[in-house]
Amino acid sequence: MMMKYRIIPVTPFQQNCTLIWCDETRKAAVVDPGGDLERIKAVIAEEGVTVEKILLTHAHIDHAGGTAALAEDLNLTIEGPQQEDNFWIQGLPQQSQMFGFPKAEIFTPDRWLEDGDRVTVGKVELQVIHCPGHTPGHVVFYQPEAAIALVGDVLFHGSIGRTDFPKGDHATLIRSIREKLFPLGDDIRFIPGHGPMSTFGQERASNPFVGGQWG
Repeated sequence: MMMKYRIIPVTPFQQNCTLIWCDETRKAAVVDPGGDLERIKAVIAEEGVTVEKILLTHAHIDHAGGTAALAEDLNLTIEGPQQEDNFWIQGLPQQSQMFGFPKAEIFTPDRWLEDGDRVTVGKVELQVIHCPGHTPGHVVFYQPEAAIALVGDVLFHGSIGRTDFPKGDHATLIRSIREKLFPLGDDIRFIPGHGPMSTFGQERASNPFVGGQWG
């Protein structure tokens, strides 16, 4: 089996919602449906896949704002994030008002995720890595055979996630990147929550926040 993916930038924040699917079974998941649900559903139709679930890295509005509506519309289960992000889920209506997003509904994930868990998409299995710092319940989805990680807002090409939000912590974020992501290998490509893809090796070498002498 092989995991395929398609990045779908959504919301005014151009968040990288990602459709991932098992090439053998054509079963799929939507990772971080922050909004623009018609755009997401159009891509699902174009690829001809059957979406079974939503996977969430964390619960900021631009990543989770469309979760409740999409789950209800397509009868999907919701997996993730880690339970420490529940206060962000409870605050989604306030987040949407603050940032001028369409009103986001509160939801309860069908499955909270913990470090070391596995999630499946068809015959594809992804490892769950708890990477707090940007938010306390942030998780990363890692698919070893495809050598790809979906890292949400932990790490970006040339940058790292913000830590000035409630329960964010800079030292914790740096530790998550260095101790949990970089050891996966320099050749691992990652899809960040915003902006272009990169590799852990490239960021270890040149990212001014965690690379070079600090890598």
